[in-house]
Amino acid sequence: MTSLEGSRVAIGVAITPLARTVTQEQIAAYADASGDHNPIHLDNAFAVSVGLPGTIAHGMLELGILAEAISVWAGGSANLKSLSCRFSKPLRAGDTITCTGTVVSLDEAEGVATLEVGASSDRGDRVLTNGRATVRLSR
Repeated sequence: MTSLEGSRVAIGVAITPLARTVTQEQIAAYADASGDHNPIHLDNAFAVSVGLPGTIAHGMLELGILAEAISVWAGGSANLKSLSCRFSKPLRAGDTITCTGTVVSLDEAEGVATLEVGASSDRGDRVLTNGRATVRLSR
């Protein structure tokens, strides 16, 4: 992988948005991979019984899609140094998540850019908020 060229990065530059539709099959596969078989992710009747609108994606599945968006923009996952966010609304099976980000600061001495990042569903809910990521720049 190559790192992001610092000459292409400036405060205010946005990453290319990434959209993915999350299916129930993907949620089930994530449950198997992670070992998190909480019925809110797998059993629609149970999810509704506890006040959810239906089964919801794992927060870490959503975060993984956000990490993919940033990594693609940054020239590979090795260039994603840190990522954090708040899980603010549920993402339902069948929803499309769109991940975005904008460069908010540059530290050329350290060779890193900091981005504000987040994600929304096609229902208009902000599902990932207060996100921050740092990416490595080439020197």
